[in-house]
Amino acid sequence: MLRKKALRKILITTMSLFIIMTIYLIPLTEKTLETNLEFEYVTDLANSSIYLLDENNYLVKTKVLLDEDTKEDNIKSIINNLTITDNSKFPDNLTGIIPKKTKLNDIVIEDDLVTLDFSKEFLNIDEELSVKLIESIVYSITELNDINKVNITVESIPLETYPNSTKKITMPLTRDIGINNEYTYNTLLDLTKVVIFYGEDINNDIYYVPVTKYLNNHDNKDKIDIIIEELTTSYIYEDNLRSILNENVELIDKEIVDEDLLILNFNSALFDNNSTIKEEVLYTISYSAFANYSVNTISFRVDNKDIETVKRSSLT
Repeated sequence: MLRKKALRKILITTMSLFIIMTIYLIPLTEKTLETNLEFEYVTDLANSSIYLLDENNYLVKTKVLLDEDTKEDNIKSIINNLTITDNSKFPDNLTGIIPKKTKLNDIVIEDDLVTLDFSKEFLNIDEELSVKLIESIVYSITELNDINKVNITVESIPLETYPNSTKKITMPLTRDIGINNEYTYNTLLDLTKVVIFYGEDINNDIYYVPVTKYLNNHDNKDKIDIIIEELTTSYIYEDNLRSILNENVELIDKEIVDEDLLILNFNSALFDNNSTIKEEVLYTISYSAFANYSVNTISFRVDNKDIETVKRSSLT
């Protein structure tokens, strides 16, 4: 009898503890989930990209963390990262391009336009890099949300030419100026401008290099067709740049839905040997497509089967 009572007490006590712990742990689990979601959201907002100079004078897309409270402070952070210093936190192969000791005197933001006023040291750059200097600033600053145009002044005087160059410059500047520009046309008829991203191996990491190509498009091809064609037929672009696409990749068809979704349907050559799509392939195509189309989502399909979806907001 005593043994049965003892067992009963143990059972009741155990059940009571289980119920109490369950009630206690439920709110803790909810709090943990909320914290994780908030962290991911804040982290995503803090990521951006800037464009640094490599050893071959190409501007390379490079991720940075922007965690300042205001847009002005984030712009200051971008300019600091683009300025040449003796203590760079980037790989040895990459460097800022704004001349040493250049100071950012002032920042004025009006709607989607930002005006940057630099000190006179800004002009201390070789003529051959003056265009890259402007491209780097414009493309880096316009990575920020809601900033689409850039004015540049030096000691409050607007630039009328590229630094140390006779080449005219017209303000405000937008991404229409292109980046790493390459001119491959042989006639002024049927000209098309297409931005294509190539891969570059730096310290065993893949970085992405945008090249704005000006070429003849006599057949009136869509830009995405030109992109895939260039990335497959021009498998080796330069000694340091390469396409990561298999030369057998074919774009079977494409469609833009509601002006916001780009559907790309490929053949099975898009897959690697493990029947998956390499991250580098997704990045190369996605960066290139987003640079040429205003859509916010790309749906990747292989033989009409949904494989991957990439959002503009998820890329930096």
